[in-house]
Amino acid sequence: MTSRKGIFYDEKTVQEREEAIMDYDVIVVGGGPSGLMASIAAGEQQARVLLVDKGNKLGRKLAISGGGRCNVTNRLPVDEIIRHIPGNGRFLYSAFSIFNNEDIIRFFEDLGIELKEEDHGRMFPVSNKAQSVVDALLHRIDELNVDVRVNTAVETLLFEGGQTAGIMLRDGQTIRSRAVVVAAGGSSVPHTGSTGDAYPWAEEAGHTVTELYPTEVPVTSDESFIKEKKLQGLSLRGVALSVLNPKGKPIITHQMDMIFTHFGVSGPAVLRCSQFVVKALKKSKTGEVFMAIDSFPDQHEEQLFQHLRRQLAEQPKKAIKNTLKGLLPERYLLFLLERAEIDENTPGSNVSTEKLRQFTRLCKQFRFAVNGTLPLEKAFVTGGGISIKEVDPKTMASKKMPGLFFCGEVLDIHGYTGGYNITSALVTGRLAGMNAAK
Repeated sequence: MTSRKGIFYDEKTVQEREEAIMDYDVIVVGGGPSGLMASIAAGEQQARVLLVDKGNKLGRKLAISGGGRCNVTNRLPVDEIIRHIPGNGRFLYSAFSIFNNEDIIRFFEDLGIELKEEDHGRMFPVSNKAQSVVDALLHRIDELNVDVRVNTAVETLLFEGGQTAGIMLRDGQTIRSRAVVVAAGGSSVPHTGSTGDAYPWAEEAGHTVTELYPTEVPVTSDESFIKEKKLQGLSLRGVALSVLNPKGKPIITHQMDMIFTHFGVSGPAVLRCSQFVVKALKKSKTGEVFMAIDSFPDQHEEQLFQHLRRQLAEQPKKAIKNTLKGLLPERYLLFLLERAEIDENTPGSNVSTEKLRQFTRLCKQFRFAVNGTLPLEKAFVTGGGISIKEVDPKTMASKKMPGLFFCGEVLDIHGYTGGYNITSALVTGRLAGMNAAK
């Protein structure tokens, strides 16, 4: 009797021994957060598991997430988390009833990763090092005797007799298994290995892949002030940024920081608005959509106007740029004064009520046109993917092909940055691995 990583077989023919070595209960394709979690979940069910990844190391996307600190999940209530996953987050309700964000926290603490809570419920390792999270996952995979093959590209999935039968590698080698978990990621951040490989495999199994588009991505603009780089590098703190419909009403508003760039706008508020820009542009007849910045989201326009009027009245001879110093970042203040056709050196007493109202309006709603986003490969998250209508929400099993499971960003699920996408990846990975092993 010979053994190899928990697989026992009698001394038979060479061919039979090779088959014994190459046969698995579960093959997981993709070594990102969902693939690592799926491998662990399957391994914990005593399944013989193979994890394959085309890159030279596992967890590459995880290692750079959260600015290299790895925002492993979010501690907000489940309803709030799902609200922060605008791309089909409601699909995850069933999954969260089985394995949720609090379970993720316990899971990592059991692996020896102490976590801390930061603003907006974001959970980070106390070490502030994403690599410590990756290392803990890899150690657990090793403990469970999961076979790992890196630098191993999958060409296609194998189906026989109407069910999943394994994978075929690009070198022509086939590896058989009873179940395959596809965790190959989307098409964003391609240098980590997410290059959309899995979509054709899913289509071969009869699945629908919805249109792919960039989300959590900087937005582009052809406005003259952008082209002339008047505000390039300028950050605005805690503003309310909206995407407007053709009637000028907000489609979505996010109150966060933003920054002006040489091609448009970026920063947290912009990233969160970006998917709504993409969707609005699809409906736009003009090829552009308007966004609006409210620099004083906690004040009504009339309140702000009266406050400004009092300030100018108290210092009537002082140049308006000096009276209003500190109201906004200096470059933005001068920019809005120019837009309101107020000379920055005009004494407060000489500013007409009409001009002051115009300036107040710009403080509350400076509108500018945007015409697109940076491409999908520059996005943090992929919108679109394998249709969730064709995946069982309790198991992540394909409704089209027995033995096939999907998890992570390959699914048509996307959230905002802040731990929501990793939460979705870990939860769907857990369910996919657990059920593939069964």
